[in-house]
Amino acid sequence: MEQVFSKLKGDRWLWIIIIVLSVWSLLAVYSSVGTLAYKEGKGTEVYLIKHTLLIVGGFALMYFSHLLDYRWYAGISKILMAITIPLLLYTLIFGETINDANRWVTIPVINQTFQTSDLAKLALITFLARTLTRKQESIKDVKRAFLPIMGAVCLIFALIAPANLSTALMLFGVSVLLLIIGRISIKQIAYVCLGVFVLLILVIALGPRRQTYVSRVQTYMNGEEANPDKSFQSDHAKIAIASGGLFGKGPGNSDQRNVLPHPYSDFIFAIIVEEYGAIGGVVLVALYVILMFRCIRIVTLSPKAFGALLAAGLGFSLTLQALANMAVAVGLGPVTGVPLPFVSMGGTSILFTSIAFGIILSVSRNIDEVKEKTIATQQKNKKVVVGEIPAMG
Repeated sequence: MEQVFSKLKGDRWLWIIIIVLSVWSLLAVYSSVGTLAYKEGKGTEVYLIKHTLLIVGGFALMYFSHLLDYRWYAGISKILMAITIPLLLYTLIFGETINDANRWVTIPVINQTFQTSDLAKLALITFLARTLTRKQESIKDVKRAFLPIMGAVCLIFALIAPANLSTALMLFGVSVLLLIIGRISIKQIAYVCLGVFVLLILVIALGPRRQTYVSRVQTYMNGEEANPDKSFQSDHAKIAIASGGLFGKGPGNSDQRNVLPHPYSDFIFAIIVEEYGAIGGVVLVALYVILMFRCIRIVTLSPKAFGALLAAGLGFSLTLQALANMAVAVGLGPVTGVPLPFVSMGGTSILFTSIAFGIILSVSRNIDEVKEKTIATQQKNKKVVVGEIPAMG
């Protein structure tokens, strides 16, 4: 085990958490895809193999991402933004329509769907970290610093929100956090919030999914009284959690996996609690909380602003997404369709989550290298000083 970790640089606790989440993901997905396999006429092993390959591919991306010096991501962020904006626009107009939402585009040749908002999250966070770092000397300048930042945040929000409002709102929350850390004035942040609020009103009032938003909020506020059919998912998620008890029914023994529409993605937390009990649910929540604390530690130790902003933005984004998914499962929020990072079954979500982890680990690796160089320099200087002391006698 020590030989394995010697090749994995960066925060060791983060690596352990990622490995535990990936193993748990394989067990939970394999347990919850029975209904999907029956509908598709395939064996559950097919989905297990596919999910395993995605996890392995994610680890490969994470490994290479963490070996790359995090400062390279400043330049890469410009390329990502140049790709993301037209891609989001294309998705909004020509994307695959599922449940009145154009969130996916089909990749030619391999014929696989790709959710462009996953790329947008990575692009915007890295771009904001780069811009805030480079504009620190003129951070109060409206034309040079504020307008490019506000334009990027509002534009990405406007392109994601019509089809995926929950993701757009979470990404906006992360952006505000970065603006606060990046010393943007409260007045300027208020202008950004006002601009996004206007866009939010337009999306809710005129967007293609306006009826869905109203229905979900009414269902959340009033439950079965609003519409028994619409509260079906949240009701059975609560049944799964309640029936799990303290210790759960055991792996593979969930009943609600055969009832919930998406037990392998949107409501996988409910299935985990049903099978592993409240103890399993608490352990899973604790893993994400520890993950956030490790990211905060990386932020505080990072010698450069860009590294600190990267770790803060990506770490908070992953944790917020996890909490949102779990909140929906326990009835603390309306249904959003947000996957549980590195646990839910998915394609692009797992791959881009892996890259995000890799970037955080790259920042952590740099901290360790700087620390090792500092210690080596101090020891060298100490030896020099000791060697200059004349011999007595």
